[in-house]
This record gives sequence, structure tokens and C-alpha cells, in this order.
Amino acid sequence: MKTTKLIISLLLLCLLFAGCTKAKEQTAPDNAPEESAENTEASNTPAVTVPETQETGTYPVFDFESKTVTLNSGHAMPILGLGMFSLSDQEAENSTYWALKAGFRLIDTARIYGNEEAVGRGLRRAIHDGIVTREEVFITTKMWTSDFDNAEEAIDASLERLGLDYIDLMILHHSQPSNDVEAYQAMEKAVAEGKLRSIGLSNYYEPEDFDRVVNATTIKPALLQNETHPYHQSLQMKEHIGQYGTVLESWFPLGGRGNTQTLFNDETISAIAKAHGVSSAQVIIRWHLQAGNICIPGSSNEDHINEDYDVWDFELTKEEMEAMAALEKDDRFADY
Repeated sequence: MKTTKLIISLLLLCLLFAGCTKAKEQTAPDNAPEESAENTEASNTPAVTVPETQETGTYPVFDFESKTVTLNSGHAMPILGLGMFSLSDQEAENSTYWALKAGFRLIDTARIYGNEEAVGRGLRRAIHDGIVTREEVFITTKMWTSDFDNAEEAIDASLERLGLDYIDLMILHHSQPSNDVEAYQAMEKAVAEGKLRSIGLSNYYEPEDFDRVVNATTIKPALLQNETHPYHQSLQMKEHIGQYGTVLESWFPLGGRGNTQTLFNDETISAIAKAHGVSSAQVIIRWHLQAGNICIPGSSNEDHINEDYDVWDFELTKEEMEAMAALEKDDRFADY
């Protein structure tokens, strides 16, 4: 009897052990990967991450594949565009059209240039001809200082002249401490209303002046547009605005009308151009882009416009970038 009970007890233990083993095998099959700290961390990584510039406040990084930079507003902006300064209505319309046809997707104008309507016509021509869609083009305009006291009306007037439902970027054209903060606040309101996508500043050359506006407003400037070229590289301001995720854009990137030949004939620049089989203008534009400056050369010549955009199939070496950096003279060509 005792023997029988012992045998039954052993059989029950064996069945119990077999059941536990089978359950363990079903829970963790032989081919299942071991869970490690690395796998656990990866599984918790979000699918969408915040751009580094917005997360850390570092200077925005240019994406040469998409030819854009992500602004601190979250919008992507082309890093190479065409400027409309001093162009007549007919020139601005044609240059806008030719630029979009060449591949440019950034057009920079201003109320004081007097050619916003012409830019709008050039854009509509390009859309009509199937070259671009509105969403593919980034339009920048600027509010002139005499409009600061009536900023809301100035924004609506630029929208009407351009013939647009929204403007991708509007910037205050010059520092004017008496009323630029109020004008900037009007642009902030226009962002909330969907009239403007991004806002910024132009011709603020001292960190204290830039911070004066930043500290009195809510939206950090997405962009600072200052005179910038190899002889005036805006290094102090560029370093300063990086803490806000603000990107630098160069006006007079080639030296400006009347000064281009000074830069084109510079021995360092012309030697680099010869080494790559390109023009001095192309070298300067490529330097801007590799240095992290949005570049907006201006031209009313279709051949020059095509040449200015043809800067994507060569790259300046580290040594060439250092040689360009050594050209810094803190020498502005303009006095405004």
C-alpha cells in the first residue's frame, strides 16, 4: 500500500514538472531574442523626435539633401534663394519666374523694394506653367520702418500685393527701438491667425539690440538677415543667435552691387574657383551654405540666375573653408 502511494506521488510530481516546462517553452520559445537594456530602450523610442535646434537651442543644421533648414518655428526653409533688391517690376517678375524654373524655391522681397506685386505675378506664372506649386515655394518679405506703427495693416497689405493667403516669413527690415517691439508683436498675432508662418529680424548688428526684442516678445526670431559675405562674416551675431535656434541669412552675399568684383577678384576666392572649375560667385555661394548662412544672391540675368543655383555638385574642402574664413575683415560694404 505504501509502495502504491509512493508511485502515485512520483507520477503526480512528474506530470506537474512536465506541465511547468511546457508552459515555460510556450512563453519563451527557443528562437526568441533575449531582452536587453538596449532592446528595451529602443522599444520606448518615440517615432517622431523634436528637431535638435528646438530641443537644445543650438544653431540650425543645414540639410544638403533636401536643400533646406528647419527653422525654430518648425517650418523648413530653402537654404538658397534669389533676392529682389533694386529690381524693377518687370525684372522682379521675370527673375522670380526664371529662379523657380532654375530650381530655386526661396524668393526674398520687401515692401520698400516696391516689387511685391511683381513677385506674386512671377510666382503665379510658374504655378500656371506647372513648374511649382504654392506649397513648394518659400516667400519672404519685410516690413519697412515707416509701417511699424501700423503693423497689422502692413501685413495685410503685403499679403494683398503678393496675392497670397499666407507669407512664409516676414521680418522687420531694420532695428527701430522706438516701436519695433510693437511691430514684432503684431507679427506674432499674425502667426496665430495663420497669415504668417515664421517671423524674424533684419539689420540688428549688436547682441544687445537683438535681445531687446527677444526679451520683450514671445516667439523667438526664426531668422536674422544681415549683411554677410567673406569680408564681413557676422561671426559674433551668428554665435549669439544660435542659443535661440535662430538662423543667419546673408544679404549682399556676393558683396552687393558695385562690390561684387572686389570679392570675385580676391586671390583666395579666384584660386578656389579655378581649382573647382567654377566661378567666383559659385565659390562664395557654396561657402555661405557650408558655413551655415542662408544665401540670397540677386540678379535680373537668367544666365546668372542659373549659374547661382548650380552649386550642388562640388564641395569646398576643409582647407578651402579655412582659407575663406581667413578673409574676415569685419568690413561692411553698406552703411544701412
